[in-house]
Amino acid sequence: MKLGKLGVWVSMDGMTAQAAAIFAKRVEEWGYAALWIPESRGRNALVHSSWLLANTGKLIVATGIANIYARDPMAMVNGQRALNEQSDGRFLLGVGVSHRPMVEGLRGHTYGKPVAAMRAYLAGMRDAPYQAPMPREKPMTVVAALGPRMMALSAELADGAHPYNTTPEHTAKARAILGPGKLLCPEVWVSLETDPAAARRTAREALSRYLQLENYVNSWRREGFGDDDLASNGSDRFIDAMVAWGDEKAIRARVRQHWDAGADHVCIQPITSQGSRQIVDERILELLAPAHRS
Repeated sequence: MKLGKLGVWVSMDGMTAQAAAIFAKRVEEWGYAALWIPESRGRNALVHSSWLLANTGKLIVATGIANIYARDPMAMVNGQRALNEQSDGRFLLGVGVSHRPMVEGLRGHTYGKPVAAMRAYLAGMRDAPYQAPMPREKPMTVVAALGPRMMALSAELADGAHPYNTTPEHTAKARAILGPGKLLCPEVWVSLETDPAAARRTAREALSRYLQLENYVNSWRREGFGDDDLASNGSDRFIDAMVAWGDEKAIRARVRQHWDAGADHVCIQPITSQGSRQIVDERILELLAPAHRS
């Protein structure tokens, strides 16, 4: 798999299957290396990946992330193997432990200690049998890692990490833990809004639900954000660190900071002027499209 430097991260549950296929084709035509999709309350991420792969020809489809509590290790890895065999290696599996409210409250499972749960799960994937044609190359797996212990596990048992809601400084620390030869694929929020007040209002709306999740809050505290930063939907300092807003030059500069800090691949997540990510602001994606820079 040749994972290029820039991808798109989009929640597609607001689209019909046909609209999603059309959108994926546009992402491919714009020259992005990969299209990342989440898994929460909507579609099964592996099922939807199959649909997107079938409707594109060279685009990598990645999960950001597939929830380990949604399927057992054998189901996960055999789905990964099948998708890569079918698409000739265009599926990148991102796995994560999700969050306690989604695992216990929504799915009715017991939320285990994150690092221990992920270690056991990756070992189960490694050891799972598969009695079907294997893909030409070993499929790659990245882990949703925020803290240093999960990042170290990503280096030990996976092919890299997919951090979410992080800063370039976090990327630099992640690279130091991962070492060379491991994929580092952070997500970056982007907003094509140049007015500071409007941009921050948009960003606060998009980030509000994440401020209720302990995994992210703990990560932000490790990054040096305190109570004042995380109260009242986030201080200006916090919001500006989380979301790349402004004109094309400003957004590209933020993406470049992650690359310079050690990221192999950055996936941008556009948000609209209303703070929505269900309605994709395609202006940003077209403006930043790699095909337009060649």
